[in-house]
Amino acid sequence: MSDSPPPARRPVEDRPVRIVSARPSIGLRFKEIWESRELLSYFVITDIKIKYKASALGILWSMFAPAATLAIYWVVFGKILPNSVPNFALFLFAGLLIWNFFFGVIITSTSVVVDRAGIVKKVAFPREILALSTVGTSFVYFLIQCGVMVIFMLALWHPPAWGMLWLLPLSIFALAVFAGSLGILLSAINVYLRDTRHLIEVALQLWFFLTPIVYSFEHQISKKLHHVAVGNDHILNLTWLYFLNPVTPIVMTFQRVIYAQPTVRATSVPHVPYSVLPTWPTSTYLLLNLGVLAAGLVLFAIAITVFGRLEGNFAEEL
Repeated sequence: MSDSPPPARRPVEDRPVRIVSARPSIGLRFKEIWESRELLSYFVITDIKIKYKASALGILWSMFAPAATLAIYWVVFGKILPNSVPNFALFLFAGLLIWNFFFGVIITSTSVVVDRAGIVKKVAFPREILALSTVGTSFVYFLIQCGVMVIFMLALWHPPAWGMLWLLPLSIFALAVFAGSLGILLSAINVYLRDTRHLIEVALQLWFFLTPIVYSFEHQISKKLHHVAVGNDHILNLTWLYFLNPVTPIVMTFQRVIYAQPTVRATSVPHVPYSVLPTWPTSTYLLLNLGVLAAGLVLFAIAITVFGRLEGNFAEEL
């Protein structure tokens, strides 16, 4: 038997440690998130305070900015470059309400774990609430912008579709679930691939124009996708492809409720009807919103699972 000493080993503290998390229980992780709801509220309030800390008007800027934007739209599209849709600024802003909320959640949550690296490495808590806090912050700004919308509607004396008003809370909840779930997933990926935020910024620009905000779904999209010729004898209805975008049903619901007029008299030719939105019954909008909610819940389960698998190495990567 050899008496030579065993080879020297590197000290444990010098070796790179790679942690692979066990498969997380979705129910357990959801319970942890729920139990940390006070911390979630703290993050939301802190984010709002930091954003307007050195501002003279404070959170009032969140009301002034959309009001100025809405006024510009009204002047440009109502006076300078009028189009066939009366009160087009109202139609446009109804869609922008949703897009601003969605954009704020996605663009902020993607980098939130990296931006809060200090607290992630020092404090134990469900890190998913960092992404979920961006939903809360964006929702506060959304409510402020809704206030501006209400004032503008009163000024124009443009009532909403009162019978469909109950759809709006369901719509924004469905979008919040989807956006929050996507934000959780992207926030985990961005820790390992820091280019994710830049790719998302580009993707959101394309996503915006794939959503019927600056144009009418019924007039510009539905007619073109409803009858697509394939060969000489076959006609396909490809409208369903457009609704693979989960933001589309939410935007159209808000436009339908707030603008309230599926068909209007074109301002360019007053006696010609102009189709702005589909004349669907309320049940169709309800089913579309429930579909977005179902997709959001599935994405939430996937996002929680992926996040749980990846967060074990956050401290090392940050």
